[in-house]
Amino acid sequence: MRKLKYALGLCFTFALTVSNAQNKEVVIEPVKITDNIYMLKGQGGNIGLFVGEDGAFMIDDQFAKLTPKILKAIKGITDKPVKYLINTHWHGDHTGGNENMSKEGAVIISHDNVRKRMSVESVVRGRKRPASPESALPVITFSKDMIVHFNGEDVLISHVHNAHTDGDAHIYFTSSNVLHMGDTYFQGKFPYIDLTSGGSINGYIAAIDKALIISNDDTVIIPGHRGLSNKRELLGYKEMLVTLKNRVQKAIDSGSSLEEVKNDTSITKEYAEKYGKWFITAEGIRETIYKSLMNQ
Repeated sequence: MRKLKYALGLCFTFALTVSNAQNKEVVIEPVKITDNIYMLKGQGGNIGLFVGEDGAFMIDDQFAKLTPKILKAIKGITDKPVKYLINTHWHGDHTGGNENMSKEGAVIISHDNVRKRMSVESVVRGRKRPASPESALPVITFSKDMIVHFNGEDVLISHVHNAHTDGDAHIYFTSSNVLHMGDTYFQGKFPYIDLTSGGSINGYIAAIDKALIISNDDTVIIPGHRGLSNKRELLGYKEMLVTLKNRVQKAIDSGSSLEEVKNDTSITKEYAEKYGKWFITAEGIRETIYKSLMNQ
């Protein structure tokens, strides 16, 4: 019994050490895009930061535990407070710091469905997420589009329907020509399309089309995850998704079952190596597209 307690103690200590080490290893890295627009990389969704005389305008806020590091990184860029925080959608790696940022004085903005989903217990990737406290909820919501006039720029916040979720928003800095797409774009990897939160393959492709309409060859695109991108790369990403959708639809039309599509590597043959080496695998995207098309 004494040996068992000792072993369990070692396991607990090791787990705690690993957890603490992981937390310490997260570095908030500012990436300068223009004189007043930055992308902050860390753990979770990419943060957008727009600074100027009126204050700071923030897009997404990653996880609550990272708020002190995020605020420190922001203070290294500007001494102005964060006045507005826009959530591109409701997932915790983009809204986890909401309560902390609200206490810092930020006014939180989102689509209607973000507030609705955060207000109740939900399930994401098989895991239960409790309802968020009132102080973490967006206080200004919109149903379609809105414009924030801030720091001398018209910032277009545009809803895209049933893409990654049912509450996604693109944020376009109209003068600076910078577009934050949230998780309607996973640069260089297969996307996570949250079907349980209203996402769909058709909506995801439509969201990319909407981004392409307002983009030109000089537009800097901030994806929800990974590195900065551009219109040319986004066009290739759309082509990949359309090809996969059409192949899965053809399989459905020929009577293929879900299991058959999941096991049919030919559907993703030329894309699996480049896009599939992360948590959404080639099999995973085939399954997602199949379920989405069958439920449309």
